[in-house]
Amino acid sequence: MTPPDAHMAASAVGDGPYIGRPLPRLEDERLLRGQGRYTDDFRLAGELHAAFVRAPHAHAAIEGIEVAEAAAAAGVVAVLTGADYKADGLGGIDHFPNPADAVQADRRAFTGNGGRAVLDLPHLPLATDRVRHMGEPVAVVIAETAEAAADAAELVAVDYRELPVVADLDQAVTARAPRLYDDLPDNIAFEARFGDEAATEQALRGAAVVIEQRFVNQRVANAQMEPRSAIGTHDPATDITTMIAGSQGAVRQRDTLARLLGLAAEKVQVICPDVGGGFGPRTNLYPEQAVVVWAARRLARPVRWTSTRSEAFLADFQGRDSITTARIGLDAEGRITGYAVALDGNVGAHTVSYVPVANGYRVLTTVYDVPTAFARLRGVLTNTVPTAPYRGAGRPEAHFVIERLLDIAARRLGLDRVEIRRRNMVPRQRLPYRNAMGLTYDSGDFHHNLSQALAMADWAGFDGRRAAARGRGRLAGIAVANYVESPVGIPVERVEVAVLADGAVEVVAGTQSTGQGHETSFAQVIADRLGVAPAQVRLVTGDTRRVAVGGGTHSDRTMRLAGQLIMKTTGEILEQGRQVAAHLLAVDPADLAFVDGAFRAPGSNRTFRLVELAAEIAGNATLPASLRRPLHAVADFRGRIPAYPTGAAVCEVEVDPETGVTDIVRYTTVDDVGQPINPLILHGQVHGGIAQGVGQALFETVSADAETGQILSGSFMDYAMPRADRLPAIDVALAEDPTAGNTLRVKGGGESGITPATAVTINAIVDALAPLGVVHVDMPATPNRVWAAIQDASRAGGGGA
Repeated sequence: MTPPDAHMAASAVGDGPYIGRPLPRLEDERLLRGQGRYTDDFRLAGELHAAFVRAPHAHAAIEGIEVAEAAAAAGVVAVLTGADYKADGLGGIDHFPNPADAVQADRRAFTGNGGRAVLDLPHLPLATDRVRHMGEPVAVVIAETAEAAADAAELVAVDYRELPVVADLDQAVTARAPRLYDDLPDNIAFEARFGDEAATEQALRGAAVVIEQRFVNQRVANAQMEPRSAIGTHDPATDITTMIAGSQGAVRQRDTLARLLGLAAEKVQVICPDVGGGFGPRTNLYPEQAVVVWAARRLARPVRWTSTRSEAFLADFQGRDSITTARIGLDAEGRITGYAVALDGNVGAHTVSYVPVANGYRVLTTVYDVPTAFARLRGVLTNTVPTAPYRGAGRPEAHFVIERLLDIAARRLGLDRVEIRRRNMVPRQRLPYRNAMGLTYDSGDFHHNLSQALAMADWAGFDGRRAAARGRGRLAGIAVANYVESPVGIPVERVEVAVLADGAVEVVAGTQSTGQGHETSFAQVIADRLGVAPAQVRLVTGDTRRVAVGGGTHSDRTMRLAGQLIMKTTGEILEQGRQVAAHLLAVDPADLAFVDGAFRAPGSNRTFRLVELAAEIAGNATLPASLRRPLHAVADFRGRIPAYPTGAAVCEVEVDPETGVTDIVRYTTVDDVGQPINPLILHGQVHGGIAQGVGQALFETVSADAETGQILSGSFMDYAMPRADRLPAIDVALAEDPTAGNTLRVKGGGESGITPATAVTINAIVDALAPLGVVHVDMPATPNRVWAAIQDASRAGGGGA
């Protein structure tokens, strides 16, 4: 949420054009000076503090909850349980786990095409009869101070009867696995089948070689810089219920909250201020948010809660967690003939989101020309924290599988790893190209991206570097991975633009920055369109008093959708301004030229800028009534604006065979994200995505005891995050094969870095170890896991690929 004077106080940055210019972010000075305003910075009169009582078991029946001692503790105002919540007539959070289809937005991604129903199970914010994952909230203590609430929470006594636990994805689908829900026959939340199974099986039977491999995409924690926080309040005078909480979209949070409370949307306000990281899991409404709002209404006082980092590891929705068994058939020349995958995605204890599986199957074949493919997909319930979309949401997982398979196939067939990719990539002249899963790529020069990345990375000179590394007692490896994305997201957006008499241009948008630099990117587009300086643009987001419609920010959707609407609204404002200027200059509107931000009459030095026209409209009583309408336009969009970011990445590593420690020594990426609005911001987004992908490849994993579900990685002492000193300087280049899908030619850059990162990193490690006989290493490739792979290969008599 931008302070009203934030941009007006900033200095203008030169003259246009601004699109494509690497301007420093307008919001950075405010944020770096500590003037950002996050949820925990808000203070409301009379506010109370909440502390949650969380389940110490991954699966247990609740036999009783004793709250008397906690309720009598000093400073405690109330102790509330799920029974109180249900007594108030409230139900579960409606997460809408089944997303809109990536092609036909009026359909759901999964429609029972696996022969069974797609589950959308109630998710009560406070468990009543059973807890299904460790850390699930069962009660909340509301007190005058945070300390009093936390102390009293320790006094709540819950009588649990432990139940059998199934925390492992493989075990959950077995016939004898414990059931999470008594009324379900198994732990399958949905099953779906896509593609041509018969044709694919026939192609695999006729292939010269079939590569089959099992790939584990481990669970990762969504460790944002800012822990989750929420404040609930209710104003009896207006009957408005308000929630203040950082998220990835205020409108979706409002609508979900309104349904939960049984209120009309206009009776609920959601304020989303500055947000310190989103990455997907902050799209959905969380139980703690629902509880503080309900408690505030019940107690007639504001209620606030801020997560500790320990709570975050227990209760924040997590990412990834899937197992794919894949088979790929190739002819003797290494061309793909058929591709089949069976993918199980871990949904967790509640059906929060099926987005990762939906995204992953659509882009299953990535940039490669696969004649026939088939996918069997399942969402599996386990006694773990629910999963949600995490940066890339299914697309990195799909790329990991096919890029690993191609490396394995190249070694099996004795082919060069680059050559096998070139033989299978879709050539540009075949665009538009419809892949085997129904996506139609409209643009993307895949071969050019690959060639540019190889040249930038000095692929040809690697043999010399490998030899030099060997002389230092290290094993060097290099790998390349290609990618294409399929950005989707919520298919609804609105943009409102107004030129104000005070010289500002106000833009109201339904997107929500969580660190992507929206204030700057939006300002650059508006500045070029309306002939103003970026400092004059004021972006309003994150408050449903002003933002009535919008899909938030995720899945590369912001500038792809909002940018199209900016083009439309600014076009309407320019035409409106033309009419006013023509009247004031006494000329025909068609004779006016809009040059350098001003309307100019032919043969005259008289001009009018839009901000001057706004002042005339506000203060010139002689204007005809038809021209005194403020310079203002609104545009809505519902549907899909397809775009396919694409590129290639090269990773070079060195492995210490004595310890298994892997160092990334070079990382190169070429990314076609469409027209770059701000290359500086794009490079930052790519760097961040690479860090997250490398983090998963080398370090990160949520670990739990398979028998009890107890979390073993509950702090940063146990959960290994990538550090700056573990990453090299990243060589980034932008390319563009233009898309006709939207006027700004935007494809999206927020997920480009992460999409190929896990694949290219693991491929490089395996390349380093291949001379020892290592064929595959699972993620994360920790020193212990790499060292163990070396030892296993040595015992097996390895010494050649």
